[in-house]
This record gives sequence, structure tokens and C-alpha cells, in this order.
Amino acid sequence: MAAMTSTARPLLNRRLAEFGTTIFAEMSALALATGAINLGQGFPDTDGPEEVREAAVRALRDGRGNQYPPGPGVPELRTAIAAHQQRRYGLSYDPDTEVLVTAGATEAIAAALLALLEPGDEVVALEPYYDSYAASIALAGGRRVPVTLRPHEGSFRLDLDELRAAVTDRTRLLLVNTPHNPTGTVLTRAELAAIADLAVERDLLVVTDEVYEHLVFDDAEHLPLAGFPGMRERTVTIGSAGKTYSFTGWKVGWVTAAPALVSAVRSAKQFLTYVSSGPFQYAVAEALALPDSYYDDFRRSMRERRDILAAGLAEAGFEVFRPAGTYFITTDIRPLGEKDGFAFCRALPERAGVVAIPNAVFYDDREAGAPFVRFAFCKRVDVLREAAERLRAM
Repeated sequence: MAAMTSTARPLLNRRLAEFGTTIFAEMSALALATGAINLGQGFPDTDGPEEVREAAVRALRDGRGNQYPPGPGVPELRTAIAAHQQRRYGLSYDPDTEVLVTAGATEAIAAALLALLEPGDEVVALEPYYDSYAASIALAGGRRVPVTLRPHEGSFRLDLDELRAAVTDRTRLLLVNTPHNPTGTVLTRAELAAIADLAVERDLLVVTDEVYEHLVFDDAEHLPLAGFPGMRERTVTIGSAGKTYSFTGWKVGWVTAAPALVSAVRSAKQFLTYVSSGPFQYAVAEALALPDSYYDDFRRSMRERRDILAAGLAEAGFEVFRPAGTYFITTDIRPLGEKDGFAFCRALPERAGVVAIPNAVFYDDREAGAPFVRFAFCKRVDVLREAAERLRAM
């Protein structure tokens, strides 16, 4: 059969032309090919709580969710999400009109941007950013305007003056991520208040990705942007079970927002997956009711892992930006005599038997991200100790 050709135009939609295979697929393939320890993609190497896994098994056996669940999500999960937001943050949401269950946070991001943007709208986003942000903005026909978090005294910080200057008459939406992937920055109360003031002043919508809300360390505190004055009616908050309960393969995420915003997002979401993860929705509903001790233990466990890997990276010669949140560590490779994160990460599996991600893939300004490399520490302690030893030996 002859190969299909077209002289009229490329097969791939031009909005996606700049996005090839994700770096995560490339680096995970390298890990498999070399037998390297994969600290690139952010997924745990152990399952979450046994009682949550058993809840999924019970739902399957009881026939709950084996057929199409309701479009907005099963009532039990929507009620549990609303209860979580009330208990943790004092935010009241109606589970019937202000909660929407999605196929992970990635679909929530895509649906929100497809729903809320018109072609030509500008989206101000904190750079570096999760790669699906750029693709979703492009699919919606929007224009991304990055505001770069820059290294300052051991962490990456937001320049509020730069943020304010990025907003124009064409700006429709602010896309915020805290705790922030990949830098590990957790925005402070003062920074969030300034973002809220700007959104109210310029009448902007805000989509806020808070999937790492339960992964904050030391003195950091996660504060939902929707809780600030004037933000409840203009903010779409995105959450996820995958990062909090270590069941990333279940792909259960959600949106909480005012009824009009949820209705808009649902209008786009229904033509993406329509519904997903039926039995897992019931299990996540039970997970959200876990006691505070679960979250305390989870944070302690991840903090221990962070410290093991951070120490190993520092001893290997990296400059380490110790994260206040998430389960990623960003490093600077220039003290090692390196400056190209792509080349460094592609060579690292052979050199040290470890896989990492070049942060430049999360930047529009590739030069700004060139010397930074991200490592994931959501792995078993013995795996992290071995990775640290390999990096030291390098």
C-alpha cells in the first residue's frame, strides 16, 4: 500500500506543530534501554494506601462504576471533594453544581482552557510550566505569555512587577501552579494576595493547578487562591488523587469552581473523555476521608526522600534548589562544568545509570532553562540511596 502523502499541508494541526513526543516518553525509553534508575517521570514506585486499593476492588466486585458513571462524576466523589475543600480550607462548594470529576488533572487543564479561551486570548503562566499547559493553550488558539520564576537565594521566586507588566488588554486568564512543578516553589500568602488583587483589578479568570496541595514541607503552607478576596467567583481550582494517594494510573482529577465556570468546563470536558475511571471514583471518595494522620505521614515520608536525594545531589556537585513542595528537585548543572541540560540528561543514563528531565522543556525561553535539571524523589528510599550513590560516583 502506498504511503499517504499530502502536498497541500502537513498532516499535524499547525497549533501542535511545535510539540513532538514528550520528553517523558524519551527519557523513560532511555531508562528501559539502559537499566537506569528513572528519576525523570513523576510517578511513585509503590502503591498508595491498601484500604484505598481495596475500595477500588470492592467497587469493581459490587458493580459500581463498571458502566458509564454520571458525566459530572459519581455523587459520592463529588460530595467527598466538597467536604475536603470545606474541612481543609473552609471553602464551601455545592457538589451538584460546583464540582466536576475529570480524567486526571491533565484533562481538567485542557477542558478549562478549551472552554474559557477564544482564539487570540492571552494566558499569563508561570514559567517553567508543566508541558500540557502550552499544548492546551495552543489547542484553544490562545497565546501564552510566560512570567519566569528565577533563582534567588536557594529557590525560584516570582517577580510580581513582571507579572503585572505581562497583563495586557488581551489577557483573558492567569494560569497558576502552586506548589509549583518543576521548581518546588510554594507561593506565599503575600504573593497569592498580589495575584488575587491583580485578577480582580483587571477582571481576569484564573485557573490554578493545586495537585501537589498536600506535598508541602518545612515552613511552607498551601493556600488555595480561591480563598482570597474576590477570587471565589473567578477561579477554577484543579485537584488530583494521583499525587496525593500514589495511584497515578487511576487518572482521577477534579475541578471546583462557581456554577457558571464548572458548566463551561463541563461543556468542553464532555467531548474529551465524557467519563472515566468509574470504580476508581468510588475509591477516591473513600481516600478523601482519610484522617489527617495520613497526610502528616505522607509529608514526612516524602520529606525524608527529598533530603536523601538532595544530599546526594549536593555531594555529587550539583547546585540544589531544595523544594518547599511537590516531589521534584531542580538542580543547576553548571558547577559540574555543564551547561546544556538536554545533552546532560541524554548522557546521564550511560554515565551514572540515572534518568532526569531537562527543565528547558518547560520553558519558552530555552536558554533560561538550559542549565537546570529536574529529579523526582517519589521513589523507595533504597532506590534513592542507590541513585545518590551512582551520582556521587559520577
